[in-house]
Amino acid sequence: MINIIIAILLIGVLIVFHEFGHFIVAKANGVAVLEFAIGFGPHLIKIRKGDTDYCINLIPLGGYCMMLGMDDAETGNFKTSEDEDEEETPLEAHKRELEEKYGSGASFASKSVWTRIAIVLAGPIGNFLLAFILSVIVIGNVGVDTAVIDYVESGSVAEQAGIEAGDTIVKMNGSKVNFERDYSFYRYFHASNTLDLTLIKADGTEYTATITPEYQKKNAYKMGVTITSEREVSGVGMDSVAEKAGIKTGDVITAVDGVKMETNSQITNAVSQSEGKEIALTIQRDGETLEVKVTPAFQETIAYNTGLTLLGYREKVSPVKVLYYAGAETVYWMKAVGTSLANMFTGRVGVNDLSGPVGMVDSISNLVESSKPDGTYYVILNVLNYGIMLSANLGVMNLLPIPGLDGGRLIFLILEVIRRKPVKKEHEGAVTLVGMILILLLAGYVLFHDISKLF
Repeated sequence: MINIIIAILLIGVLIVFHEFGHFIVAKANGVAVLEFAIGFGPHLIKIRKGDTDYCINLIPLGGYCMMLGMDDAETGNFKTSEDEDEEETPLEAHKRELEEKYGSGASFASKSVWTRIAIVLAGPIGNFLLAFILSVIVIGNVGVDTAVIDYVESGSVAEQAGIEAGDTIVKMNGSKVNFERDYSFYRYFHASNTLDLTLIKADGTEYTATITPEYQKKNAYKMGVTITSEREVSGVGMDSVAEKAGIKTGDVITAVDGVKMETNSQITNAVSQSEGKEIALTIQRDGETLEVKVTPAFQETIAYNTGLTLLGYREKVSPVKVLYYAGAETVYWMKAVGTSLANMFTGRVGVNDLSGPVGMVDSISNLVESSKPDGTYYVILNVLNYGIMLSANLGVMNLLPIPGLDGGRLIFLILEVIRRKPVKKEHEGAVTLVGMILILLLAGYVLFHDISKLF
C-alpha cells in the first residue's frame, strides 16, 4: 500500500508543478483563477483563499487550473442535466462574483495573445523545471552515467578504428554525448548507421574515429526477455527459457548469482557470460523477493555490431557540472520522449508501449520494492530519478498539437497571431471536443492495456 501512496504522491507533484506554472503566470498577468485542483470529479477538500478555490478531488490522476474566461470543457468540469435545472451552480456563482468584482479585464480571453501563449506554455515549462530540480538532486548525490567505454571486442570495427577501453565518447555524428544513454538510445533506433565519434583518452588526448557497424551473426546465451533501463522485464518470449522458469513481465532483476545488477547491460552481459550454465536471478515481484533459476539457451543472433560496450557506471562531478548535467538530463528526456513519439508514426514504437496512470503507478511501485534492499536513501533517489523522466514526459506530451492539450490551444493562439484575429469560439470548441474524445478513447485503451498487464 505504501508503494502505491508513494506513486500517487509523485504523480501529484508532477501535476502540481504543471498546473502551478499556469497558475503563477495567470496571476502575474491579472487573470482571475476560479479553481486550482488536484484530481478530477467531486471535491473532497475545497478551501477558498482570496479569489481562488483550492481543491483536492476524488480521482487523484490529473488536475486543472480553471481561469475566468476559459472554456470549462477544457478543465473537465461538465454540467449535467441536473445542473441545467438549477438557477445557478456554485461555480457559476463564483464566476459571477469575480466578473462583478473585476469586470471582463480579469478574464483569460481579455488578455493579449502573447500573454495567453505565455500562460499556456507555463504548464509544460513547470514540468521541465521540476525535471531540472530533480536532476540536480539525483546527479548531486550519485553522479552521471558518463559514456566511458568499458570493453572493446577483439577484432571488431571499433578496435580496428583504434578505440580502446577507458576512452570516453564526447560527440557522435555531430551531437554532444553527455551520457551513456545518448549512445545506447541512438543505437537502438539507428543500429546500422555509421558513427562519427569524437573521443577523449584517459590522458586527455582528443581524437576522432569513424566506425560502420558490422552486420554479423553472433552466438550468445539468452533468456528470451526484454529488460528496460530500470532492470524491469518488459517482455517475455513465448516458449523461452525465461517463460519456462517462471519469469514474468513486471519482474525487476536485482542480482545475478548474488552479484548486484545496476543496469540492463550488466544483466545482459552476466547472462551472455554464463556459457549455458544455470544462473540464479534475484527478482522483485509484487513486494516479494524471489530467486528464480534459469539456464540461458544458446542462440544465434544477427545484428549490427560495433564491438563497444558501455555499462554506464555513475561518476561524481563538481557542483558546477551538476547544474550543467542536470540541464542536459532534462533535455535528454525531452528528446527521448519526442523521438519515441515520432517513431510511433513509423511503427517502430507501438501504442502498446504507452503507459497511463495505472501503468505508471505499477512501475513506480515495482521500482520502490526493488530498491528497498538498498535502503531508504536509494528508494528516494530511484523514485526521484524516475520522476525526471515522468515530468519531462508530461511536459512534452502536453505540447503535442492535439486539441484538448496545451499544445492544441497553442495552435489556435498561433493561428490568431498569423490571422490577427481569434478563431471563432464555435470552431475551436468543435475541434477541441473531437480532440478530447480521441484522447479519452486512447486513454481508455491504455488503461485497459495497463490493467491487463497486472494479471
